[in-house]
Amino acid sequence: MKETRFVPPKGAFTRTVTIRFSHCDPAGIVYFPHYFDMFNGLIEDWYTEQLGLNYAELILGDRHGFPFVHIETDFKMPSRMGEHLDLTLLLEHVGRSSLTVVIVGHLAGVERLRARLVTAMTSLETQQSVELPQALREKFETYLQLTEKMPGA
Repeated sequence: MKETRFVPPKGAFTRTVTIRFSHCDPAGIVYFPHYFDMFNGLIEDWYTEQLGLNYAELILGDRHGFPFVHIETDFKMPSRMGEHLDLTLLLEHVGRSSLTVVIVGHLAGVERLRARLVTAMTSLETQQSVELPQALREKFETYLQLTEKMPGA
């Protein structure tokens, strides 16, 4: 597969994940379902560290869920045990009750994978989607503007 270069936009939320033995299959490469756990962890950290919201409180206190309703991922290059993969979170779209997130996994400026995830805000009581509160929408839109020059999108 052709090598794709990736440089995160200034201000984009990026975290480094150490690829561990527990992430890998017998060939020593990341077993794909583990990426989705990494993505969810990145999103939780983004809410808390970038947006200044306590993700646990949104779930447990406010009784809102943020399930994935659509996921598509392009795996471009394998990642191996012992590597340190950077995951960058970008926003593509803010909807009425949904958010489209793009997560790019990259190492040394080379894109390894790209995922597009749609998450919907739901009530944990009714299991139905709910409209994003204005304060939350504003935080999303501010981040979207901060990182709008999404490379390779």
